[in-house]
Order: sequence, then C-alpha cells, then structure tokens
Amino acid sequence: MPPLTSLYLPLVLIHGHPFDHTMWTPQIEAFSPARRVIAPDLRGYGSSPAPSTVTRFSDFTTDIEELLDELKVETFVLAGLSMGGQIAMDCHGRFGERVRGLVLADTFPSADTPEAASTREATADRLLREGMRGYADEVLERMVAPTADPQVKAHVHRMMTATDPGSAAAALRARAQRPDYRDLLTRVTVPALVVVGADDTYTPVADAEAMHAALPDSTLRVIEGAAHLPNLERPEEFNEILGEFLAHVG
Repeated sequence: MPPLTSLYLPLVLIHGHPFDHTMWTPQIEAFSPARRVIAPDLRGYGSSPAPSTVTRFSDFTTDIEELLDELKVETFVLAGLSMGGQIAMDCHGRFGERVRGLVLADTFPSADTPEAASTREATADRLLREGMRGYADEVLERMVAPTADPQVKAHVHRMMTATDPGSAAAALRARAQRPDYRDLLTRVTVPALVVVGADDTYTPVADAEAMHAALPDSTLRVIEGAAHLPNLERPEEFNEILGEFLAHVG
C-alpha cells in the first residue's frame, strides 16, 4: 500500500511580508500528517540567505519554481497570504498548468498605484534607516486583531522583528513594481478559494469579493474576529475552510 502522503496533492504555502514559514505553523501541523506540505522561507526571510538579492517580484516565483523542480513536485495546491498571495498569482501566470487548486488569503491582485508605490519606497527607506522593531510595534494590531491571543501577537511580532531590514526593503521595492494580476484571475480554470479576515484593513473584504467575482470557479469565505492573518488568529476555522477545499480538489 502506498504511503498516505502519495494519495493527495502536495500543498504549497507561501508566506507574507515581513514573516517567514512559521506563519503557517497551524496549517503545517494540521495537514502534514495526510499530505506533503511545502512551506519555504522566501528569499531573504526566515532561514533563507539574507540580505535578499531580489530585484524583481518575479524573483520569488523563480525561486519557488526551482524549489518545486528540485523536490520533483509536478502538481500541487498553491496557497498564499498577502504578498504570498500575489506571489501565488505570479506563479500561476508562469506555471499555472501545474496548479490544481489556488488559495488566495488576505491579498489583492491589482498593481500598486503611484501613491502606494511611493509609500512602499518610503517604508523601505525607513526600515533600512531604523530597523524592524518600530515598524513591527506600529503595525502589529493591524496585522492581527487587537483581541487576538497574546501568544499569536508575540509570534507575529517576533517574525517581523527577526526579518532582515535589507531583505524587507528589497521586497517592498520589488513589490511596488509588480504587475497587475486582475486579468490573470479571469483565466484561472482550476478551483479557487478566497479567504479574508472580516477586520482586515490592509486587504478588506471588498478586495476579496472582487477577486471572487473575477475567478471563474471560486468560493469566498470571510472569517469573523480576524484581521490580516486569519490562519493564525482563527486557525481552527481557517483549517476547516482549507480542509474542505482540499477535499474538493484532491
């Protein structure tokens, strides 16, 4: 009898900014007993080499494609949150024939406006000048709801402050120049799941609704009592939603 993990599609999890793969700890623990879960640290984050040498947003996509080739993972379910969701969209544009299901959490597909790009550039300058701690203190209760578990808050703050400022700045500059993925979403033929925290102010519910409307075959789920990181803030509910989707796609 083949091992259980061979019966299901691998699950690839792409973390957001400025976090690392431990952002996905509740999902790794929940789903790895039954399937192969691949949750890499993006270039310049976590245990990957730092500072990052990323100059284009697609550099992240190239890294993921090369990792999956190295691991001999041909087809998979692809999930990303926030910047990770945008990287997932970029991946679908580059090697979408390998994706059997797409999960987009707390993210949005449009390119940055000139004002948004300018803000990212200014934030990059600030991180290089001041480091990560002041930024982490400032945004913590936008990343997670003020009512989030203190251990979750501590985990999120720890990930942010551990990120190399040079890597975070490089990613912000690359992200400011990323393409628009709205047309790409209309051409996604595989099942998709759109998830968002009800209290997310970075990528509000309206953004999720727009993605849901653009995707030909998608489900939208809103998680109450969560902000930008519902997978950490409400892991049981997030895992139930993701588990239902995985059961649907295989």
